Amino acid sequence: MMLTQIQIDDFRSVILENYNLHGRDFPWRNTSDAYKILVSEMMLQQTQTARVLPKYEQWLNVFPNARALADAPLSLVFSLWSGLGYNRRAKYLQDACKVVCTEYGEAFPTCREELQKLPGIGPYTAGAVSTFAFNNAEVFIETNIRSVFIFFFFNNTIEKINDAKIMPLVAQTLERENPRVWYYALMDYGAELKKRVKNPSRKSTHYMRQSKFSGSLRQARGAIMRQLAKKGGATLLQIAHDERIDLCRLEKAARALTSELFICEKAGVYTVRE
Repeated sequence: MMLTQIQIDDFRSVILENYNLHGRDFPWRNTSDAYKILVSEMMLQQTQTARVLPKYEQWLNVFPNARALADAPLSLVFSLWSGLGYNRRAKYLQDACKVVCTEYGEAFPTCREELQKLPGIGPYTAGAVSTFAFNNAEVFIETNIRSVFIFFFFNNTIEKINDAKIMPLVAQTLERENPRVWYYALMDYGAELKKRVKNPSRKSTHYMRQSKFSGSLRQARGAIMRQLAKKGGATLLQIAHDERIDLCRLEKAARALTSELFICEKAGVYTVRE
């Protein structure tokens, strides 16, 4: 789909006017520090902003820069991450900082291609850090941005929409003079849009309803990591008692965490692998 300049101008006007009136303010929007922005991006993946805000501030108090995180024991990293879920994000974040410290002199690379070479950094995160830290005009998409484009350009379409159809529109409408603010505006419009209408992203081929947490393997994994971060070491029986989770599910979760090198076991006692 090719947009006319009038369509582009009208679209930008609507998005930016909404941002001027209702734009949100977050601490990670008041910095151009690539490390702090990467921390926020990793925390915000599949986690609500309200849960991230206090954890973000607490994290930066303990790990104010890439070097502080790179040198920290993994058990402390997981302890500070507790409550955000998906612990592999914390491990990826620390691994990325280790690479930045050893290979880039503690300064994050400024281009998307180099950022994406860091552990756990995918296309979206690399594009977001490049844009928000260095104001580079990158083309990327996430759930709120996806909702905006589906709402404006595919609202009357019956079939499912994939990102291959949306990305050219993201590129065509990109505000290149200040892409940082433009993406903030898009995200804020998308967040507000979901409160007013049925989530447009449901029309996306990439839409997935999050599985139930209670009773899931994800819950068991989180319980193990939380207890080990708190106690240093524990048996699965102790964790089952303290977390009120059945032993069979904990055993399955422990096997997965051990194979992924997050934890290790000796004589029945599990600890975080350092």
